[in-house]
Amino acid sequence: MAHIIVVGNEKGGAGKSTVSMHVATALARMGFRVGGLDLDLRQRTFGRYVENRKAFCDTAEIELPSPFYHTLPDIDPATVQEGENIYDLRLSAAVAELEPKTDFILIDCPGSHTRLSQVAHSLADTLVTPLNDSFIDFDLLAHIDSNGEKILGPSVYSEMVWNARQLRAQAGLKPIDWIVVRNRLGAQNMVNKEKMGKAIERLAKRIGFRTAPGFNERVVFRELFPRGLTLLDLKDIGVKQLNISNVAARQELRDLIKALDLPGVTVNF
Repeated sequence: MAHIIVVGNEKGGAGKSTVSMHVATALARMGFRVGGLDLDLRQRTFGRYVENRKAFCDTAEIELPSPFYHTLPDIDPATVQEGENIYDLRLSAAVAELEPKTDFILIDCPGSHTRLSQVAHSLADTLVTPLNDSFIDFDLLAHIDSNGEKILGPSVYSEMVWNARQLRAQAGLKPIDWIVVRNRLGAQNMVNKEKMGKAIERLAKRIGFRTAPGFNERVVFRELFPRGLTLLDLKDIGVKQLNISNVAARQELRDLIKALDLPGVTVNF
């Protein structure tokens, strides 16, 4: 069976689609068959990323290892039985079609609470939650006191993950391996960064997730999107010398893939 990676966070702007595309492409470059689903049916940033990649490759007449993107199939409402949910059926059909021909299925969730996102989390073998290094974003995981030190209780997203874990346990499935990825870490050792680090460590022990370093804020990510490219594609399109920022970003991606500890994956880039 394919290993399902869900990239989820109910807050927009945390870097979910950038993480999704880079993880999916890195796995494809390592020789794995990777399927991709975008559950943000309106904005479709991950889907657009993959489409941009195909268009660029067609125009440039080159081939780049890529995830196989799959749209959610339409379901005839007349065939939906009482008690069934049409979104559940659409997602189940997409996963069922991808599973026989992929090693990994990566599902990019919207930055909001939806039925599709809820169901996807219950399917996750690995859950990746990108989080900006800010207490505004931390509030999605847990409420904290005014000093940024005492955790008062889990917040809405953590409760949703808890429910997904309960569903998997009831179905006899393996527990979700939940990794919170700290994005946009500041270069300086500021007080906020230190407080965030301590708060995340305390919360990780309390509600059960691992942490991993993510991507710093870099212009290159915004520049790559229109062509659907990732950091790993630059040499293939003729960039002979990577600048210091690009080299650092590649190392961040390498560290992230290692931290995910996916089955059968040995980082070789």
